[in-house]
Amino acid sequence: MANLRAPSRSGPGHGQSFLFSFRTLASAVAVAVVFFLSLSFLFTSCTESSDLTHFGFSSGSFGIGTTRRTMLALKSDPLKPRLDQIRKQAEDHKALAFTYAVFARKLKLENSKLVRVFAELSRSYNDLLSKPSYLALLTSDALSIDESVLRQFEKEVKERIKVTRQVISEAKESFDNQLKIQKLKDTIFQVNELLTKAKKQGAFSSLIAAKSIPKSLHCLAMRLMEERIAHPEKYSDEGKPTPPEFEDPKLYHYAIFSDNVLAASVVVNSAVKNAKEPWKHVFHVVTDKMNLGAMQVMFKLKDYNGSHIEVKAVEDYKFLNSSYVPVLRQLESANLQKFYFENKLENATKDTNNMKFRNPKYLSILNHLRFYLPEMYPKLHRILFLDDDIVVQKDLTGLWKIDMDGKVNGAVETCFGSFHRYAQYMNFSHPLIKEKFNPKACAWAYGMNFFDLDAWRREKCTEEYHYWQNLNENRTLWKLGTLPPGLITYYSTTKPLDKSWHVLGLGYNPSISMEEIRNAAVVHFNGNMKPWLDIAMNQFKPLWTKYVDYDLDFVQACNFGI
Repeated sequence: MANLRAPSRSGPGHGQSFLFSFRTLASAVAVAVVFFLSLSFLFTSCTESSDLTHFGFSSGSFGIGTTRRTMLALKSDPLKPRLDQIRKQAEDHKALAFTYAVFARKLKLENSKLVRVFAELSRSYNDLLSKPSYLALLTSDALSIDESVLRQFEKEVKERIKVTRQVISEAKESFDNQLKIQKLKDTIFQVNELLTKAKKQGAFSSLIAAKSIPKSLHCLAMRLMEERIAHPEKYSDEGKPTPPEFEDPKLYHYAIFSDNVLAASVVVNSAVKNAKEPWKHVFHVVTDKMNLGAMQVMFKLKDYNGSHIEVKAVEDYKFLNSSYVPVLRQLESANLQKFYFENKLENATKDTNNMKFRNPKYLSILNHLRFYLPEMYPKLHRILFLDDDIVVQKDLTGLWKIDMDGKVNGAVETCFGSFHRYAQYMNFSHPLIKEKFNPKACAWAYGMNFFDLDAWRREKCTEEYHYWQNLNENRTLWKLGTLPPGLITYYSTTKPLDKSWHVLGLGYNPSISMEEIRNAAVVHFNGNMKPWLDIAMNQFKPLWTKYVDYDLDFVQACNFGI
C-alpha cells in the first residue's frame, strides 16, 4: 500500500511530465508509419513486401499488392534497361543478318541457299519485334512492363541470336574464300593495269632500240664518208658515161633502197655469192644525200664477183618532188609533223599496236620509192625489189622464168586462218574501203617482190597509188606504212609465189624451223630484232653475219660486236 501511494505523494507536476513523454512517443510512431507508407510506393512489389514485413508491416494491410507498375515505377525500374538491352541485341543481329545477305548477293555466291537463310533470319527479327504483345512492350508510351512477357521476349531473342551466330560461323569459310577471291581479282586488275603500262613503255623502248643507229654503224658511215672526202676522184662518177649494163633489160636487175651501208652491202654480198653468173646481175642502190658518199665508197672497195652496182641518191631523180609525190607533200603538213615529231612519251604510247607507224621512216621517200620503179628505170621490163634486212641464200634467176600471167607483183602470201587478211591492214568501216576490197582477201609480204614493169605501166599502178595516198592524208583509210597502199595498189594484180622463195619473221619469231630457213631462197629479218642490233636473235644472227666484210679495214676499225 505504501508503494501504491507513493506516486500520489510526488505531486501533480510529476504526472504532467509522464503525459508529455507518452504523447511524444505516439507522435514518433505516427511519423514512422507515414514514412513506411511512402516507401511502399517507391519500391517493387517484391522489395516492398519483404521490406515492410521486415519492419513488421504487411503490404496487404495497406492495399498495395498489385504486380504491375505505374509510370513512376517505370522510370526507375531495373527491367527497363534490361528491355532496352534485349531490344538492342535483337536490332543489331537483325542488321547483321541483313548485311550478310546483301554481301552474299554482291559476292554472287554459288550457294543461293545461304542468301535465303540470312534474309529469313533478318525477317524473323522483324516478325519478332512486330508481335502485338512485344510491340506494346517496346512502344515508348507503354504504361508498364510485364515481367513474364519480358522473359518470353528475351528467350525468343536469344534463340534467334544463337541461330544467327551459328549460321554466320558456318558461313565464315565461304565468305572468307569469296573475300579472298575478290581481293585476288582486285590485285589482278591492278597488275593488269601495271602490265599494260609496262607493255606500252616496253614497246616504246623496243622501238627506240630497233630504230636507233648503233654506234658501230654510225662509225662505219663516218669513216667511209671521211674516205670519200679525202679521195673524191676515186669514188665520184660525175662526168662519166652511164655503163650500158645499168639499162640492159637482158640482165637481172635488183632495186635496193636503204640508208644502212652495212645492211645494203650484205644484201649485195649474199646475192652475188649465191648467183651462178654474178656478172649478169645489176644492183641499183638508192640512198639519201647524207649517206651517198659512204655508199659509193662501200661498193667500190671490192669487185663483188664482177656484178654491176649503181649507187644514186633520191635527189638524183628530179621528178620526185612535192608537186608529184603525195608523200612529200603530206610531209609538209603541220599535223603530220606533229604526229611524227612531237617529243612526248604519252603521245608516242597512245596506240601501242600501231606505235611503229609513228616512225618517220614510214613516210620517208626512201620507203615509198618502190611505187616509182617504172619511172626510175624506164628501159627495164622486170626488176626484183629487195629490202635491206634480207639475206639471199640461193640463185634468184629462177624468178625471171616465172610466168606472171599478166600480173604486176609477184609476192609470197602471208595469210593463214584469219591472220594477215586485208581487214587487219585497212579501215573497213570507211565506205570507200568497204566498197572496193574484200576484208578476207589474203595479204602478201614486202621484202622480196618481183615486178613486171610493163604490166605496171599498162595497169597504171603508180596513178592508182597516188589516188589512194591522197585520200589517206588524214590516215582514215589505213595506218601509215607502205604495205597497206601496196595491198590496195596491187589488189587484183598480184601473183602468189611459192613460200620457199621468201621466209619471213627472223626479226621477231624464234620458232621458225631451221629446215624451213635452209630451204628458203631469201630470209627476211622483218621485225624489231634486226641482225645488226644487239637485240637480234642469236640463232638467226649467223645467217646475216657470214656475209659481212670483216676483212675491210673500215669494218674492223668500228669494233662491230657481232
